[in-house]
Amino acid sequence: MTGLARSRPEAGHGLVWSGLAVSAAYVGSVVMANWASTHWSALLVGSLIVPAGTLWAGVTLTLRDLLHEALGTAGVLAAIAVGAWLSWSLASPQIPVASVVAFAVSETFDSLVYGRIRDRSRLGAVVGSNVAGLVSDSVLFVPLAFGSFAAVPGQLLGKTAATTLTVAALLLAKVARRAVSR
Repeated sequence: MTGLARSRPEAGHGLVWSGLAVSAAYVGSVVMANWASTHWSALLVGSLIVPAGTLWAGVTLTLRDLLHEALGTAGVLAAIAVGAWLSWSLASPQIPVASVVAFAVSETFDSLVYGRIRDRSRLGAVVGSNVAGLVSDSVLFVPLAFGSFAAVPGQLLGKTAATTLTVAALLLAKVARRAVSR
């Protein structure tokens, strides 16, 4: 267990509530990614095909890291299961199947990379794990969901944009916390 996970009982209800909030955001992002991929048309960015759920899926990568911090591996696995179950009921069958397969592999890579880098740099762990997750997820999800690799470059672009935005938000939050604590 991580140092944060070991200290969780002393942290009190605040950590549990923040964990539940991050869990809800994570599940919501997974469901939105799959729902959008089913119900919305892909976007064209230049010559790149970007599946509609790509940005939502990219946000899940960072939310997974935050969920890992708040609730540990068991919380992440529970949130993945809930997200997959809800996606199954809201999206066409090939989307949740592709999502579950791709997320199972990418979340494993994401979690392994995050765990190895986290003690040196949490921000570095988020960036490194997001890169591992977005590449593995895109290479698996796109052909399973859409029957072609054509949208993989667009998926990579969209998830990279989402990762950049979420990492920027984390940096701003870190700066704001430091300013408030001074």
